Amino acid sequence: MALLRAILIRLGTTCLTLLGVAVIVFFVIRVVPGNPIAMMLPPGATDADIARLQAQYGFDKSIPEQFVIWLGGVLQGDFGTSISTRQPVSGLVLGRLPATLELSIVALFMASVIGGALALTGTRLRGTRSEGAIDVSAGIALSVPDFLWGLVLILLFGVLWPVFHISGRISPSLDIDFTTNFYLFEALVRLRLDVLADLAGHMFMPALALAIPLAAIIAQLLKQSLKETMHLDYVTLARTKGYRERHVITREALPNAILPTLTLVGVQFTFLIGGTVIIERLFSYEGLGNMAIDAVINRDLPLIQGIVLLFALLFTAVNLVVDMLYVVLNPRLRHA
Repeated sequence: MALLRAILIRLGTTCLTLLGVAVIVFFVIRVVPGNPIAMMLPPGATDADIARLQAQYGFDKSIPEQFVIWLGGVLQGDFGTSISTRQPVSGLVLGRLPATLELSIVALFMASVIGGALALTGTRLRGTRSEGAIDVSAGIALSVPDFLWGLVLILLFGVLWPVFHISGRISPSLDIDFTTNFYLFEALVRLRLDVLADLAGHMFMPALALAIPLAAIIAQLLKQSLKETMHLDYVTLARTKGYRERHVITREALPNAILPTLTLVGVQFTFLIGGTVIIERLFSYEGLGNMAIDAVINRDLPLIQGIVLLFALLFTAVNLVVDMLYVVLNPRLRHA
């Protein structure tokens, strides 16, 4: 019952958060200078043309009235019509969402593997020069922003040693008949190795650029947690039983040391999703972040609102899942 109550409270908080985001975004983007209707009209448009489009998109009403109408549509699954493409916002956003989710999940996996390996290696080599080298490498990786890592990777693996694609999500020449836009998932299910290899070639550099700073954070926190756990009694007892150091670290210390890192990874994953905006633009990756920049440039208010609201939903959903997972994995909280 306590767990159910906690879930209901978090769901209520999530709804309030989304409402707050909707209010802020809706009102802020409407006070920014610029007329989106003017960008749709050809030269020589009459006042009647302007009035017609303003009425079509509801801009002839007051801002509070526009918000009430828009929110009522959102509650029914209607996010409006894009000004720049004249297509439903929901279809545009959901069409690009799989690409961003796949990129973010692959980047999270790469960051977890790299960061975890560095933390375990640094813990095993603690007190040596190798540990210091790992700490310095993690500091450098964290101090360089992801978009700069992207430029470095493009120079290395796209220009000097061209082994990966530097733009796009998939080669246009490939024959794909997938039923969803989750190309990576469907390629795995259908065993389309040609599509899988092409997707990996396009996704490797943007995913690695996103993963490097997060891997440094994971390595630093997990290594510190492991160092603290290594002095606990049950770890000392495992040593006295004759277990090897690798077993002591991975089987005894790691399960407890990983809990704080799990919370951090969940929080950082939300920032990683937000970081896809710049990375997708840099690599011309056909995801939600790239669309967000186009929407801002075109002053496409309905599309901006839909993208921001979806990002907020993703952030709150990830945080909710991480909180619940932390409770499940931590017996002290589960039985409290």
